[in-house]
Amino acid sequence: MGKIIFNIDVMLAKRKMKLGDLAEQVGITPANMSVLKTGKAKAIRISTLTRLCQVLKCQPGDILEYSEEE
Repeated sequence: MGKIIFNIDVMLAKRKMKLGDLAEQVGITPANMSVLKTGKAKAIRISTLTRLCQVLKCQPGDILEYSEEE
């Protein structure tokens, strides 16, 4: 079974942002943003993904990546 990888840390580095600043601008807690960043999230709201894309000025494919697990 494959998995979805969140590349939020890559986008943060490209935008020179801190995790806490991103969480505040997206409107979620730093703890929840950390769960997304580490890939431990079981689900993400489309509205949260939309807001992430707005704040980071990117496309969903810049944040999400599919990987086959071996």
